[in-house]
Amino acid sequence: MRKSYQVWIPVLFVAFATVVASAQSFRVQCPTTTITHPNAVTSAQGEPAYNGPTQFTTAAVSGSQGGYVTPTSGVNGAIKCQQISGGDGYMTEADGNQTFMFSFGPLSGLSDVAAGRPSTQFPDVFNTPYPGTLTRGDPATSDGALTGASPWTVNPATGTQAFKWNGAVGLAPDIAANVTVSDLVEGALPITTPASTAPGCTSFTANTVTAWTDAPLGLPVGAQVLISNATAEGGTTTPTGYAGTWTISCVATGSALGPGGFQGYAFQYVAAQTGLAADTGNDVAAIASSPAAIDGHVDPRQIMDVGVMNGNIPAPLAAFDEDDEFFLTLSNVGMIMRPDLFEQHTVHFHGYPNASSFYDGVPDASIAINIGASFTYYYLAPDAGTYFWHCHITPPEHLQMGMVSQLYVRPRQDRVPLNGNLYTYLGYQNAIGLPSGTVADLRTVCNPSTDILCSATMPAINTGATRPAAGTLCNGTSPAGEGTTPQYVYNDGDASTCYDVTYPIQMHGFDPNFHFVGMTFNPELFVDMKDKYFLLNGRSYPDTVAPGPQATVTTDGQMHYSQPLPSIINIPFGGKASLRLVNLSVSEYHTLQSLGVPMHEVGFMAKLWRDQAGNNTEFYTNSITLGGGESLDVILDASDDGCSAYLGIGCAAKLYPVGSTFYLYSSNLDHLSNDAENFGGMMTEVHICNSVSSDTFGNTCN
Repeated sequence: MRKSYQVWIPVLFVAFATVVASAQSFRVQCPTTTITHPNAVTSAQGEPAYNGPTQFTTAAVSGSQGGYVTPTSGVNGAIKCQQISGGDGYMTEADGNQTFMFSFGPLSGLSDVAAGRPSTQFPDVFNTPYPGTLTRGDPATSDGALTGASPWTVNPATGTQAFKWNGAVGLAPDIAANVTVSDLVEGALPITTPASTAPGCTSFTANTVTAWTDAPLGLPVGAQVLISNATAEGGTTTPTGYAGTWTISCVATGSALGPGGFQGYAFQYVAAQTGLAADTGNDVAAIASSPAAIDGHVDPRQIMDVGVMNGNIPAPLAAFDEDDEFFLTLSNVGMIMRPDLFEQHTVHFHGYPNASSFYDGVPDASIAINIGASFTYYYLAPDAGTYFWHCHITPPEHLQMGMVSQLYVRPRQDRVPLNGNLYTYLGYQNAIGLPSGTVADLRTVCNPSTDILCSATMPAINTGATRPAAGTLCNGTSPAGEGTTPQYVYNDGDASTCYDVTYPIQMHGFDPNFHFVGMTFNPELFVDMKDKYFLLNGRSYPDTVAPGPQATVTTDGQMHYSQPLPSIINIPFGGKASLRLVNLSVSEYHTLQSLGVPMHEVGFMAKLWRDQAGNNTEFYTNSITLGGGESLDVILDASDDGCSAYLGIGCAAKLYPVGSTFYLYSSNLDHLSNDAENFGGMMTEVHICNSVSSDTFGNTCN
C-alpha cells in the first residue's frame, strides 16, 4: 500500500471533506416488509413463536410458466437492521496508553451499544429519526462522559444513561418528488386556444382540481400529494383553498396542454370546497410534492458528526435469529488521522453462508465501499451459532488495526412455545411428525444421510425436555429477582445447550508499534508484527471487569465510547453462562482457562458437537485454544450438571456458592500483561449471584 509522507496533506483533506459532504451518497436501507416477510413485525411484538415450518405458495409471473414462492402462513423470523461506520478512532489500553485504530463504529442502536448489547434493531426502532440534533461524540457526549456525569464514571454505576435512542444515525424524512405547478383550475377545464387537455382524466366535477406541472410528479392514483403555496414573479400567490394534502384521483396518460399553452404533465385531486379561484398564466401557481417519508435518505452531517473518530473495538455486535432477514449498512466516513489513505472498506462475514457472493465482502468477488458512500449488505439467517466479521481490504492490516467483531445467530428453539417439547419441534424443523396438512420447509430440514454438513441432527434420545418459563433457570429453579429466560445455543432437541446468560467474548491482540506506524505515514513491516496487548472484548485486565462502556478522548476533543463491552461474567446461582468465543488475532493462538467453573464445550465453528447418528459429542474441559479465524461455543456450568457425576446432587451449592469469584484467563503467561506492565492482559472475573437482572452484559448481579 502506498503511503505518502507529505505533511501538508491534512490541509487538502479538510477541503476534500467538504466536497465529499456536499456530494454525499450516504444511504441506509431497512424495509418493514419483504416478499419473505410480508407482515411487519415490531420490537414490541418481538420475534414470532416457532410453531412449525413456514407455509408457502407459488406466485405466478406474467409471461412465464414459473413463479416465485411467497409465505402464506406460519411466517417465521423477522427483519433486522443495523448501520455501522468505517473510519478510524482511538482506544485506551489498560496501562493508560492510547492506541490508534482503523475501525468500525455504531451508526444505529447507540444506546444499546453503550449498554453492552448488539446494535441490531427491528425496523420500527431503526427507522425512527433522532428527535433533535446529534452531537459529536454521542452517545458519550449526551451521557456526560466528558464532564464526569456518565453513570459509568464510578463503580458500581449510578443512575441510568441519558442517551436512550437506538435509531439509524442521519435518517431523515425525504421528499422524493417535488415539481412546480404551472396552472391550477377547479371544475371544468378553461376554454383556451389551443384547448387545455388532461388526457385520460374524464371527471371534472365542481371540486375536481386539475394541476399542470413542468415535470412528471411520479405519484400514482391513490397516492398523497402535498400542495404548497408559492409566489410567482410579480407577487401573485396561490389562491386560498389549494394548499393541503390531497389524494390523487387521476394522472394524465399523455402530454397535457396547460391553459398557458405549454406542453407538460397533469394530475387531478378532489378539493374540500368549491369555488376556488383559478391560477393560470403566471407559470408558478403552487408546488406539488410527495409527503415527507422515510425512504433511506440521510443527513450526511449527522453521519459525519457521529461516525468520524467513533471507532469501537470490538466493532458493534450483530445478533439476530434463524429465519431473519438482516440488512447491514456500511457507511465509509474516511479516516481523519490518515487523510492520505483513500481507504475502501467492506464487511466480510467469516465462515458465514451468504445470500450471494455479491454480499461476501471480499473485493475480488464483490464490491468495496468508497469514502462518502454507503452499501447495504443482505443476509438470510441460516444456521444458529457463533460467527464473526471483519473488513476484507488488506486483511492483515485492517484486522490488526481493529476492524473486527462478531455476530451470533439465535436458534429457532428459543422461540418454541412455553412447555413445548423440544424434540417434537426440532422434528417439525426436520420434516418429522408434522401435523396433518403441514408441508415441510426444505430450507430447514437436516437429513444426515444426504447432508453431512447439516447442523440440526435429531438427538439419539428424546429426553422429554420442554421450553421453560421466563424467570426460571435451565435447572428448573426460579430464583427471586431473576430477569432471564432459558435459551439455547443450538437447535439441540434435548436442552443440552441450554443457558441462562450469554456473553460474546472476542479474543484479540494489538501490536502498539504497528498501530503507531499506521498512524504516522510510515511503511508497515508486517513481518515484525507482534502483539503486546492482549484483549478480551477490546480491553485488558483490570479494565475487563469495569462495568459499562469505556470512553477515550480523541482528536476532535470529544469523549467516545471506544470499548463498549466489558467482560464481566455474572451467573445466577445454579445457572449456566454461554460464552460465544472468537479469535480474530492476526498473529496469535489464544488459550483461555477457567479456574473452578468447568467449561462445557457444545459447538465449534457454528456447528453443534453431535455425530450423524444423533449422539452428543460435547465434553467438559477447563481450557480451550483457538487460532485466528476460529469460533467456539462453551457453557460455564455452575449447576449440578457440571459436577454431580463425581460429587453427587447438591455439589454446585458447595463448589459455587453465592458471592464467589472465579477467573477466566489466558494460560499463556506472556498474554497476562499490558505491554511492559505485568498483571493484566487476557483475564476477567466470573461472579456467582443470587440472581441476575438480564441475560447479557450490563446486567446486575443481585
